[in-house]
Amino acid sequence: MSEPFVASSKSFRLEYPQHVAEYGTYEEAQGAVDYLADQKFAVQNLLIVGTNLKLIERVTGRRSWGTVLGQGAISGITTGMLVGFMLMLFSEGGMNMLFVGLGLGIVFGMIASGLGYAVSGGKRDFNSARQTVATSYEVLAEHKVAAQARELLSQRPGARAALFE
Repeated sequence: MSEPFVASSKSFRLEYPQHVAEYGTYEEAQGAVDYLADQKFAVQNLLIVGTNLKLIERVTGRRSWGTVLGQGAISGITTGMLVGFMLMLFSEGGMNMLFVGLGLGIVFGMIASGLGYAVSGGKRDFNSARQTVATSYEVLAEHKVAAQARELLSQRPGARAALFE
């Protein structure tokens, strides 16, 4: 069992939260809350809290000037289309303004990403994707209904008694 959870937002706070159960996946914790809802339990008194967070970073490839400028061009396409569309609407150039805006967006996207890469000084010459994941999920309940939640979950088909306090 982990430390009591304290949230900064009022909508995520429970008064005197107590441990009900702990699960290895979010789907298992969600299934437990869904079971409690099916049993007409007051689920507004529950929280699912991801605990023991890990940052996972998957390296997807090497960074080079070519990949940096290519990514800058791709990111500039959306901005360029928006600028081009606005130019097309508010000037007399017609469809040509769409292409002018697109070209400007691509060029500025490449400049911005190139500058960022140059400033980094080669300290991060790889691309990656990051994700923060929890290693376990704790179901907490208001103190006044925690025992009832534990009791109902112990009656759940396939309930694992080891998960309960």
